[in-house]
Amino acid sequence: MRSRLRLAFGHAGVVGDRSPAQPPPARRGGVKRWAALLRGVNLGGRKLLSTDLKALTEGLGYTRVETLLASGNVVFDTTDPADEIVRKLEAALESHGLKTDVMVRDLSEMQAVIAANPYPEAALDHPSHMLVTFHRDAFPGEALERLEPGPERLHAIGRELYSDYISQQGMRDSKLLQTMSKAKFPKLATARNWNTVNKLAVMLAA
Repeated sequence: MRSRLRLAFGHAGVVGDRSPAQPPPARRGGVKRWAALLRGVNLGGRKLLSTDLKALTEGLGYTRVETLLASGNVVFDTTDPADEIVRKLEAALESHGLKTDVMVRDLSEMQAVIAANPYPEAALDHPSHMLVTFHRDAFPGEALERLEPGPERLHAIGRELYSDYISQQGMRDSKLLQTMSKAKFPKLATARNWNTVNKLAVMLAA
């Protein structure tokens, strides 16, 4: 069964028409709530306790810090813009012995990700088998074209790639990760399942 790859290009670098291809301009001044998503945490020996992640984030002067699960999710308040958050967090993590990449989203961006979901039936039926991969930059459409056939459904919008694996068996059988490396997919990215995406949105709105 061939992968069902859906890709719609708008103008001005936008993939689809419901989510911006680029992050909004960096803002300084007012306090804003952000979610930082770390790549590859607690996988393959890359250990980081949630308590350590919270302490590192608070050490940067960020406030109302909360972590979610053990997959490297932290929500906080700061006046720093997105690029500064990424720079500071990655440096703090590296000083702690963990060199990894960080993706950040604010409430409006996370709500846009949820609203743009191309697979609403999957979100209701099997949310743990539906993933959103958050990229640092706009997702390159040509990368999808280099993928080998598989059972999953894929849809790229802006900086996000939605993956519906259909079932637990579908996730086990998927060759997506292997073909992503072969296809030279963007490495500055990290995936979360639909349940986690919604929990992060709730935390951002608090």
